[in-house]
Amino acid sequence: MALSIEKTKIEGLIILHPHLFEDKRGFFLKDFEQSFYKENGLPSNFYEISESKSQKGAIRGLHFQQKYAQGVYMRVIKGSIYVVGVDLRFGSPTFGRWQGIELTEQNHTVFYIPEGFAHGSLTLEDDSIILNKCTNRYAPEHESGIRYDDPEIDIKWPVDRIGGKNQIITTVKDEHLPSFKEFVARKRPISFD
Repeated sequence: MALSIEKTKIEGLIILHPHLFEDKRGFFLKDFEQSFYKENGLPSNFYEISESKSQKGAIRGLHFQQKYAQGVYMRVIKGSIYVVGVDLRFGSPTFGRWQGIELTEQNHTVFYIPEGFAHGSLTLEDDSIILNKCTNRYAPEHESGIRYDDPEIDIKWPVDRIGGKNQIITTVKDEHLPSFKEFVARKRPISFD
């Protein structure tokens, strides 16, 4: 299968299907080719590449940087996660809407969440490892976010896959993120530089 893209119902959120060749020895996977990314209007210069490992039930997010916004390409190396992108671009026709997708080590799918979006994930299997390619630097002084369970955004997390809502693992920091209403009231658009 050749490297290909699939557009979603929210402009800017992209699903990438990598070039994949499998035989009895295993597989060869290519999820990045600079010319393909450029031809399709996708950022092709990564500022940071990182990995994270999470246990089943771990929720990360919803995160974004208020300044030095990051686009994030996410792919699962081991296990599975449900990842979402939330449109936080003031003036966008899909402002406040979200799109989710399951990423697994079997489907090799890449989800691109561009600048101007919040992102979050729910880990569906223990010891899941996620590869993240970011388009801008991590700037902890500009970290921000919105609660993962915000009622206005109303993300349909697949909590039945982890044994129910009471199995969610999160951090104190993420538990105290502001609501979507608070984000809107501040009227501070995400800055790209």
